[in-house]
Amino acid sequence: MKQDGQTRGHSRPRIATLMVLLAALLTAVGLAVAGPVAPPADAAQDRAGTPECAAGVDFLGFSDALNKRTYEGTSVGGLSALTYDGRRGVYYSLVDNGPAATSEARFYTLRIPTKGGVLGTPEILGVTTLRDASGQPFTASNFDGEGLTLTRRGDLLASSETEPSIRRFDLDGNLLEELPVPHKFRVAPAGQAQRNQTFESLALAPNGRSLFTAVEGPLAPDGRTAEGENRIRILRYEDRGPGGFQPVEEFFYLTEPGQGVVEIVALSEDELLVLERGFQSGVGNTVRVFRVSLDGAEDVSGEPSLAAPGLEPVEKELLVDVADCPSGGATTPGTQPNPLLDNYESLTLGPRLPGGRRSLLLQSDDNFNAGLVTRVVALGVENGQLWTGR
Repeated sequence: MKQDGQTRGHSRPRIATLMVLLAALLTAVGLAVAGPVAPPADAAQDRAGTPECAAGVDFLGFSDALNKRTYEGTSVGGLSALTYDGRRGVYYSLVDNGPAATSEARFYTLRIPTKGGVLGTPEILGVTTLRDASGQPFTASNFDGEGLTLTRRGDLLASSETEPSIRRFDLDGNLLEELPVPHKFRVAPAGQAQRNQTFESLALAPNGRSLFTAVEGPLAPDGRTAEGENRIRILRYEDRGPGGFQPVEEFFYLTEPGQGVVEIVALSEDELLVLERGFQSGVGNTVRVFRVSLDGAEDVSGEPSLAAPGLEPVEKELLVDVADCPSGGATTPGTQPNPLLDNYESLTLGPRLPGGRRSLLLQSDDNFNAGLVTRVVALGVENGQLWTGR
């Protein structure tokens, strides 16, 4: 019995050693046949150079430097719109309705470096209060800033979801004018729009003639499809010179299921980028940018409902799904398919990059909520990817 026990005691190490050697041999053979084991996607992309989010769309980095900051006595948060001032090399970022009814409407002036095709650290340069005709600050009780764009004269156009409204301010925050809004876009019962689902976006064409906005969610008569796609109206204003901007056309845009329109970038008078965003509890956000062509699109301003048979939405094509970008080391306080994702509401073109690319920046709105992040993401887009080719 003792000998048997000793024999078994000696044979186990030999067997274990043989098994290790056999495993190593099989691994070596497997590697020779199958090739090297692929590293994680992010590592592979990093070795190849700038990582990609989609064909022709590079990930330049992200920054949470603005998250939960204070600046000159204000809480930095609720950043719902972003626009680039190429003449001054700065960005303006609009705050929404703030954490309290008395919160003053304002925008921040930011420096967001993308030198060399890499996102640097965003820096706050100033804060400006938006004031009404009497010089009193707009507040969260009467202003919910969601869209922002810079005119060729150097003024700012800002949309508010409250009524909704589109107002023009100088860079000191003084009100210059208020644009007319068609009655149907007013929040019910004054119009057909849903509360908190109106003018989330604002974009001016490079030639300064056409101004675009869209409702975030459908007007009551337009509704959504059986698949949950929202029937959205894009509203175009035209600069009539001394008469200012006047609403002239509406276009039918169909979102992906469960998505809303939160921002527009006008590449020309008939080429747009549209940012769609959705949220599902327990899953997180969906954030996608589409290229949209208005070429030959029907004016639907006279249509009582976009659900009418025979109406065709404008053509669109996916440019990038932010969930497909590398995380870049981002973390999230909530649940997200990709930790880079958050409540993105801002989209703007930035300066040109080396190699003919254009920078495209997204910014998230933390709603002054600990469960969300104020984050800036920079993408580099090849010039040919910014147009649908029509």
